Amino acid sequence: MIYAVVKTAIAARPAFGARLLFFCILWQAAAVQAKDLLFQLRHAFGLDGRARTPCAPRRVPMYRDPPYLFPLGHLRIAIFRRFSLRQPRNCSNTPCMKCLSKQEARGFTRVELAVVIVVVALLCVLLAPSLRDARHKAWRIYCNNNMKELGTAYRLWAGDHNHLMPFQASMTNGGWRELLASSNAGQYCWTNYAILREELGESPKLVICPADERKPAANFIVKGATNDTGNAAFKDNTTVSYFVGVTANDTYPQSIQGGDRNLGPGVIPDPNYGYSPTNGNGNDVVIPINGVLSWSLKMHSLGNPAGAGNIMLGDGSAQEITSGSLTHLWLPNAQTWTNSPASATNQSGIRLVFP
Repeated sequence: MIYAVVKTAIAARPAFGARLLFFCILWQAAAVQAKDLLFQLRHAFGLDGRARTPCAPRRVPMYRDPPYLFPLGHLRIAIFRRFSLRQPRNCSNTPCMKCLSKQEARGFTRVELAVVIVVVALLCVLLAPSLRDARHKAWRIYCNNNMKELGTAYRLWAGDHNHLMPFQASMTNGGWRELLASSNAGQYCWTNYAILREELGESPKLVICPADERKPAANFIVKGATNDTGNAAFKDNTTVSYFVGVTANDTYPQSIQGGDRNLGPGVIPDPNYGYSPTNGNGNDVVIPINGVLSWSLKMHSLGNPAGAGNIMLGDGSAQEITSGSLTHLWLPNAQTWTNSPASATNQSGIRLVFP
């Protein structure tokens, strides 16, 4: 009965079944220990109703096999039985305390060592998928928190700049609006986050997703800035993981203001990073609201054919969404752009600048 339950649990939920199997094995090991200890204590203190006698050369085998608490068939897990209390060789039916203190010690056999290795390997195989899923889930939550920090930084910056975002303000007012008129504004995507460095607490880790192969810059110092002493590290797109939605507006909460860079066109996920090139040159695209988008197979979509990623909205909130919900729910309700660059294929839609 218990064997059938454990087998069903392993088939349905491998992680839970592995933990249940491990618990049952420990349960049987504890039962072996308790039974042996109780048996020896009863003999040592004469609690079994028989008179104590001096030690004799004759050895009486003690009871060592408790009732099966977990159905392992005819297989005895020898590793647990090695640690149980053993009867000394020169004890009679009622051993004395001196003899009880002398324990028989011998090493593992090759068969027992093989059993240990097989059990450990089985547990590793069963627990590896759950550990991997837990790691990816933690990365996605960490990335989502980065998005929220960016949303807060946008609102703080807008509060000091006449309620304008960095991509809406002119360069004379601290923004980078003029750079959006270039043929490839994607190469300047990193500038958006360099402008927000004070609002981000001078922490370049906030613009890097932990699931991205890119690594954060050593510092938030921009080349040519007043605090640049030759150690500027934040100078291009290779230290940025999030695109910028330059059509976003804080008065339109459902507008897309940012998101993971591994976004691509079409239903079939891209094997790399979609619109975001690996060389760091960036990309500037305009996507119609009736278009089709999908997260690529990188970052949070690793091992998830449905696609998964994070986006940041115009009100500064962050959402964890799939490729399907992005195309059918969020994209049609996003704010469009009517002043696209001449190089854009679609002149009306959502303009996203990728690092």
